Amino acid sequence: MNDFNFARAGQMPAGTMDASVDVGLRKFMLGVFNKMGLGLAWTAILAFVVANTSLINMFFATNAAGDITGLSILYYIVAFGPIAILFGSAFVMKNPSPVGASVIYWSVVSLIGTGMGLLVWVYAGIPDGMATMAKAFLTTAIAFGGMSLWGYTTKRDLTPIGNFLMMAVFGLIAAMIINMFIASSMMSFFISIGGVLIFAGLTAFDTQRLKFQYYELGGNERAMSVATTYGALSLYINFINMFQFILALMSGGDD
Repeated sequence: MNDFNFARAGQMPAGTMDASVDVGLRKFMLGVFNKMGLGLAWTAILAFVVANTSLINMFFATNAAGDITGLSILYYIVAFGPIAILFGSAFVMKNPSPVGASVIYWSVVSLIGTGMGLLVWVYAGIPDGMATMAKAFLTTAIAFGGMSLWGYTTKRDLTPIGNFLMMAVFGLIAAMIINMFIASSMMSFFISIGGVLIFAGLTAFDTQRLKFQYYELGGNERAMSVATTYGALSLYINFINMFQFILALMSGGDD
């Protein structure tokens, strides 16, 4: 992933075809969104299978009597596994093959989908919980689509905004960790608002970055295959995070 030097907006090589009529670019972006869509579909399938079968029990630790005593070690593996894979691959796989990139993508998607099973299970036990999840998903899809379209069509260089938002993610994580200890509902509300805004902005930034990366790669099929996979992963993560923060807002932040 580190080997890709993403072209800054406004630095498209001279003489390249306008994006609106560039069939190659549209094919590249379609490949990104198709893979992202498949990832979301697989996430939904895994989440509903886990939530509606005995697999849900893997998230809970029990005593000799079978009573739930807390979250199991498997929960933490599923919860933090995607982060470990992403950071580990950045150091270990500096020049990934298309197959290697796909392994990373589907590993992350599968772990997130499995973890989302717990979220579905919780909301299934709340009155109108599944309806709230459906509304949150629809809202996320509309917001994601709008921000991605803006990132694709805008002439403005979103690089400074993207760099700021990537730093803001660390601030968001710090705030979430702090709130784990103080459990402030007001802070949860502002964290959710901030999360939606940050990942909406990153959606536009990543879309523009991918658009110009296509030109930077100059038709290199191997590099473009890897870029398609990593691009799908970036947008997938943005979508999942937006969905979770929007869901928290719609449910009063009590998820």
